[in-house]
Amino acid sequence: MQDNITKILKAIADPKRREIFHALVIASSALSITQISGQFDISRQGVTKHIKTLETAGLVGITSKGRERFCTADAKPLKQITEWVRFYEQFWDTTLKDLGDYLDSK
Repeated sequence: MQDNITKILKAIADPKRREIFHALVIASSALSITQISGQFDISRQGVTKHIKTLETAGLVGITSKGRERFCTADAKPLKQITEWVRFYEQFWDTTLKDLGDYLDSK
């Protein structure tokens, strides 16, 4: 089973999924899959497949009203990516500082 970070990275790795997620964030309200599909030059089935990947990563929530399905963005899972990247940022900052200090002492 994939961990959350892997699911999130997989979801945002595709440019079309990032565009769909961005459209949902900008809308700041629920959009139907039909509304989302109208914004992109891919089939409704293609959009639905991308939305499913975003939903699996926790970046999109889906609710049904009648026959229509509505999607909302949830950016909270992206904090996990930020924390993961921050660890490596601190690692490299420390490593480069130590290297600089070493070179300055020579």
